[in-house]
Amino acid sequence: RVETSPGEQAQVDFGYVGMCRDEKGKLHKVWVFVMTLSWSRHLYVEFVFNQKMATWITCHENAFHWFGGVPQRVVIDNLKTAVLKRELQDPVLSVPYRKLARHYGFIVSANRPRTPRHKGKVESAVKYVKRNFIAGEGLNTFDLARLNDKGRRWVLEVAGVRDHGTTHEKPLTRYRGVERAALNPLPTQPFELINAYRATLHHDCHVVVDGRYYSATPHPHREETRCLRGTTHGRDIP
Repeated sequence: RVETSPGEQAQVDFGYVGMCRDEKGKLHKVWVFVMTLSWSRHLYVEFVFNQKMATWITCHENAFHWFGGVPQRVVIDNLKTAVLKRELQDPVLSVPYRKLARHYGFIVSANRPRTPRHKGKVESAVKYVKRNFIAGEGLNTFDLARLNDKGRRWVLEVAGVRDHGTTHEKPLTRYRGVERAALNPLPTQPFELINAYRATLHHDCHVVVDGRYYSATPHPHREETRCLRGTTHGRDIP
C-alpha cells in the first residue's frame, strides 16, 4: 500500500452490514459508510438505509465535521451516485458531488474498476467494522440512531485506540497529534445540495421529475434534457 502524507488523502466506501429497524420499528437493509484518513487511519463510520445522492453528500459532510477539517484528496469507488461515466484519465462526476468537492476544496480520485487495492485502506476498514463491531451485535434489535451512537463510541473507544497492524500506532494518537492540524479548514458557508436529473423530453415539451411535470425548451438535436432542482442540505454532528 502506498503511504501518504498527513492530511493528503481520505478513502471512502460503502459496505452492506445487515438489517436494522427505523423509528417505526420496520426492518430495512443497512449499509455502513466509512471514511478513513489514510495517514492516521482514523475512521468516520455512519450507518444508513440507502446510498442515494443526499445520503452520500450528507455522509461526506458529517465525516469532515467529525474530523474537523478536509483532506486534500478523496479516493472513491465507481459508485453511480458519484461517477456518471468512467473515463480512463478523467471520470465524469455527478453534478452534486462535483459541487461538493468544489465547496469543500478537495480533489476526487475515482478508483479504476476492479482495482480495490487502490483504496485498500478503506476496504480493510470496512472489513474491520463488520468483523469487530457488527459481528454478534444483532442489528435487528437496534434502531438506526442507536446504532450510529454506538458506532461513534466504538470508533473512539475501540478502533481509535487499537494498535494498528500497519502503522503500529493508535489511529487517534496519530490523528490528534499530527493529522488533524494538517487538514484543510472547513468552509464557513453551508453547502447547498443540487439534485441533478436526466429526464426524457416528451413531445409535449414536458419532462417528469419525481412524479411532477415541468415544461422544458426542446433541443433541436437531443431527446434528453437536464433539469436541476436546488435544496438546502447538510448538518453537523457532535
